[in-house]
Amino acid sequence: MQTQSKPPILWANLALFVGTFVLATAGVILYGFHSGYSAPHWIWLIICFSFCGLSITAGYHRLWSHKSYQAHFFLRAIFAIGGAFALQNSVLHWSSDHRRHHKYVDDNDKDPYSAKRGFWFSHIGWMLREYQGESYSDYRHCRDLQRDPIVMWQHKHYVALALATNLGIPFLLGVIYGDIIGFMLMVGALRLVLSHHTTFFINSLAHVWGSQPYTTKNTARDNHLLALLTFGEGYHNYHHLFESDYRNGIRWWQFDPTKWLIKSASWLGLAQNLRTVSNFKIEKAKLTQQFQQAKTNIIALPNPEKILATFESELQQLLEKLQEYETLKQSMIASACSSVKEKYEQALVKVRLEQLDLYLTEKKQQWQNLLDNPRLAAI
Repeated sequence: MQTQSKPPILWANLALFVGTFVLATAGVILYGFHSGYSAPHWIWLIICFSFCGLSITAGYHRLWSHKSYQAHFFLRAIFAIGGAFALQNSVLHWSSDHRRHHKYVDDNDKDPYSAKRGFWFSHIGWMLREYQGESYSDYRHCRDLQRDPIVMWQHKHYVALALATNLGIPFLLGVIYGDIIGFMLMVGALRLVLSHHTTFFINSLAHVWGSQPYTTKNTARDNHLLALLTFGEGYHNYHHLFESDYRNGIRWWQFDPTKWLIKSASWLGLAQNLRTVSNFKIEKAKLTQQFQQAKTNIIALPNPEKILATFESELQQLLEKLQEYETLKQSMIASACSSVKEKYEQALVKVRLEQLDLYLTEKKQQWQNLLDNPRLAAI
């Protein structure tokens, strides 16, 4: 039986990942025992790690890959420099890979880091061999980005920018604080390894560990812990269904610093046209997913046809009222109260919204009761 040979190893990538990992572990620990680290080492590690991380999440990912908002020239330039500092290839190349990932998610032949090829492959293995071959420089999915002068400037000068930031910034800090080796290890190697692997976790861990509250059509999962490590990118099940939303954590209590940064930038005039998904679409996806998950339990119960019919009826009623609520709310926001008649009509809409709110609260509780005990639907 003839086995298929693996693509050639990318020795430069392998040397980079192994070398920086050794420096970030053995190097940092040994130097720490020998010379120790002061507060500036740790402060600048956090600052530079955050700068790199947010440049990837707010810039490479939500701005350029998904066009979920528009950013000022100045902000785009900052993200381009931070992305080079993160050493994850140019905006153009990163976005090209990522758009293909979303378009062909979990397709082992077309998704560049398909989770179905295993944890190691999706985390880092896909970058250690020439798996992409001739498609490596195929940017047909990013023709819009090729019209962005910042993107093309960074793409053209990526190597120089990457060297200048990854060597220059730690070296300059080392000169300022009188410890070049310490800062090269902490802000250079350790920061880079942390930046790499927290980002890589979204391609790997976020496709195998967590919940799927919105869809099971792909392997993406929501994971609150990963959100803490990745500046809010851990709500991956939501993101794969609603990729155009500038938010990943849609609830106020969900940890999503990237969302907060983009929103703050909009208040300062540095970002605009922030795209969001309607609450109705979000609730519809969540309720539909709950119904699909409940089906597996319902089939095993006595009289499953009646139970399923009740579930479908409850779901339909709930969705209809949610749609009505969303429509009324949008009309109320859009309407201008410039006349007595319009104010009166808006007051009527407000009363109807309050009535719907009470109704929806009751229906959602009934729905939850059915999910907790499907046998109730047979009564």
